[in-house]
Amino acid sequence: MVKTIRSDQEAASWKRYIPMFINLFKVRVASLLLMAATGGAFLAAEGWPGWGTLILLWVTGGLATFGASAWNEYLERDRDVQMVRTRGRRPLVNGAITDPYWVPIAATLMILIPSLAVYPSNPELTFFLLLGAFIYVIIYTILLKPRTLLNIVIGGAAGSASILSGSAAAGHWDNTGALLLALLLFLWTPFHFWSLALLYREDYVKVDVPMLPGRTTPRSAAWWVMLHTVPTAFTGLAMVMMPNLGWIYFVPTAVTTIYLVTKNIELIQDPSPPQAKKMFMASNYYLTILLLMIFIDLGVFQMS
Repeated sequence: MVKTIRSDQEAASWKRYIPMFINLFKVRVASLLLMAATGGAFLAAEGWPGWGTLILLWVTGGLATFGASAWNEYLERDRDVQMVRTRGRRPLVNGAITDPYWVPIAATLMILIPSLAVYPSNPELTFFLLLGAFIYVIIYTILLKPRTLLNIVIGGAAGSASILSGSAAAGHWDNTGALLLALLLFLWTPFHFWSLALLYREDYVKVDVPMLPGRTTPRSAAWWVMLHTVPTAFTGLAMVMMPNLGWIYFVPTAVTTIYLVTKNIELIQDPSPPQAKKMFMASNYYLTILLLMIFIDLGVFQMS
């Protein structure tokens, strides 16, 4: 009985750390980036890339993304404590982590160890893993985000590097389809984040971060969102011209594209927080479905 009680207590003790690590390493965001990187691997292989390639990508890319995310939260903890969106959830500001100084050490090791470990066999993969972390932590978080409205426009290149790490893992980093997907994610990231920033506009105004929705009117921000939605949609539809992508990819992507543009039009008509949330969710649905269709068209149907 005593052993059972102790075992239950230990299990409960470990469980309370799970939400902390999910938020510290931004597991939800990292999962979407790993999906995008996997899309790069499928496109570069022009079919099923193999379990070895995928496991290599998921381990190295996952650790590097988690490390970059932890660095981002460590560097932004003073701002995060002032923002409604982050102060109750992020462990470096809500009291879940009382001694934050181990975080940058662990984060650096998570980026460097897997990236350098694969250098002898795949230097291109090493390059794109380190490039993505460098853009996100140094270029975006430290240099651009506090200073310029172009912060997330340029910072979106970190996601593009994730896709090229996937194509590098598959042995063809410069595959045309992977480059198009990298371009799509570069275009997608600003309107995805601006929709979220429009929802939490007052947060960014309060902490004086030059995020576009906080420095212009909500309707102008909605038009800027459309300025990125349209080329993203065009790029996604144009990818049907890639080898082995056909109607299985095109039809669901086209339907989701129509839904995305419709939500953007509704946001322009009513740039309110509820509509901004709908646009943010639509951007997630769009990218998720597009990537799933790449997996299904290139993976399931090419293997059958």
